[in-house]
Amino acid sequence: MALLSVRQLSVAFPAGDRWLPAVQDVSFEIARGETLALVGESGSGKSLTAYALLGLVPRPGRIVGGAILLDDRDLLQVPEVEMQQVRGAKISLIFQEPMSALNPVLTIGSQLVEAMTVHGLGGPNPRATALDLLATVRMDDPPRRFAEYPHQLSGGLRQRALIALALSCRPALVVADEPTTALDVTIQAEILNLLRQLKLEFGLSLLLITHDLGVVAHTADRVAVMYAGRIVEQAPVRQLFRAPAHPYTQALLKAMPGSVHSTHRLESIDGQVPSLRDLPPGCAFAPRCAWQHEACVVAPPELYPVSPVHQSRCVLVRDAAGMPRA
Repeated sequence: MALLSVRQLSVAFPAGDRWLPAVQDVSFEIARGETLALVGESGSGKSLTAYALLGLVPRPGRIVGGAILLDDRDLLQVPEVEMQQVRGAKISLIFQEPMSALNPVLTIGSQLVEAMTVHGLGGPNPRATALDLLATVRMDDPPRRFAEYPHQLSGGLRQRALIALALSCRPALVVADEPTTALDVTIQAEILNLLRQLKLEFGLSLLLITHDLGVVAHTADRVAVMYAGRIVEQAPVRQLFRAPAHPYTQALLKAMPGSVHSTHRLESIDGQVPSLRDLPPGCAFAPRCAWQHEACVVAPPELYPVSPVHQSRCVLVRDAAGMPRA
């Protein structure tokens, strides 16, 4: 049984007399102990999908359809007062920018102690528990870091502090929103390695939000590719990297250094993700796709099976004889 099951999730924002779809009919599952990567360019809807899981869709947006089942309980039916207990204790979030997520006027230690106390955790000595957490995330000199403020830490140490906060209430699922974007390459590798180790140590499930397919290749078990608010391809990581079935995924891989699908000259994707106001009636990727034909512009395609564990939202998969090869 899946730990998390998202079914036909839709999120929209008001614009005059209509609602603009930012996330459309998104469905995926995350098993216990699994890492699912949600991948796509900026504006694809991946971070908004992640925030929707925690009931944190920014206003005036709202969830307009679907279900979010955590251990078979629909979080969309949970009152806000109960969702405050779900956040942190059941699902926690590692934000993209630590300086925005950490309170600048509280020490790292006091923020950890507060998070545990709010959820009735930390035991008789929450300070000792917090110090253990700082050691667990490989902080040097935990007592010193416990007493420091966010601005006194380097970018890598701030990210470790955020990870400690995310783990402080022993959640079953951690959502990591671009956790290494602002870090240099060496620190990125350290943080990703830390997340892999902590996932095993704590028995976590992980939803990784990223635009970096290199991160996906070394971290995730499965991957869901998003474009213009929809999932356009889902597969185990090895299968997707070996045989991508959607033209958008193929284009992303051709732009990835070191990919078997890239050439000596990396290829960019012409055009950009369409705005919510200008979504085409058919496949949203069609205006940028070299394989576009008549059926692509009529209506959004379904997710067609490539294999029992691999789906692609492309009519060329339905008509497999014409399917492009990366």
